[in-house]
Amino acid sequence: MYDFDLKGAIQEIKKQKVKKVLLHLPDGLKPRANEIQREIKKETNAEVFIWAGSCYGACDLPIESKNIGIDLIIHFGHTKWRIT
Repeated sequence: MYDFDLKGAIQEIKKQKVKKVLLHLPDGLKPRANEIQREIKKETNAEVFIWAGSCYGACDLPIESKNIGIDLIIHFGHTKWRIT
């Protein structure tokens, strides 16, 4: 139903040699969080955390994640971004 582009996310994690990843998902996609987490962990050496707090869109970043040493935030949303 949704194209999470996990392949692209995994490539970026490997490219940046990321140790700690935070998944940032809106409530409607949170039921898929464990599936996404497992796939990323299987393909990389990164620790993957799931943000359980609010997520009102890509502009609602969990800045508190700096406090636990997150290297990369991966945000998946309901609508594809169109870069022009």
